[in-house]
Amino acid sequence: MPFRKLYHNPVKILFPYIKPGMKVLDVGSAMGYFSLPMAQLVGDSGNVIYVDLQEKMLSNLKRRVAKANLQNRIETRLSASTSLQINNVKEQIDFAPAFAVVHEVHVYKRFLSEIYNSLKKYSYLLIAEPKGHVRVSDFNNTIETALSIGF
Repeated sequence: MPFRKLYHNPVKILFPYIKPGMKVLDVGSAMGYFSLPMAQLVGDSGNVIYVDLQEKMLSNLKRRVAKANLQNRIETRLSASTSLQINNVKEQIDFAPAFAVVHEVHVYKRFLSEIYNSLKKYSYLLIAEPKGHVRVSDFNNTIETALSIGF
């Protein structure tokens, strides 16, 4: 991971978007490469909701969060194949990054709609997909879909 941090430093990427006290939604958190920096950036008064489809990923993430002593800043959610399970955070989220996850979703319009509904007015969704792994046309379709939803 140290080599990756030279090119994809989570703090440098997230710092412009995450401020202390924010409520952040980390969809597709996986092993938590961006997750722990998010928890650090929101500070003691902030909160990060980690959502993943795999229980094992969330369990591993919880261990890493405990080791970093950031448990008071996190909540984990096991998503379903048809839902992110975030209906109870409507218009509460300040920022939602989606790193290398949208291309994994079969019905990304529903996925993006759930995120849109969770965001406060004037909040942000940051979509980043792996270069060379996702075709430009597919990425453009994702952006067009997001715009059609209201982003």
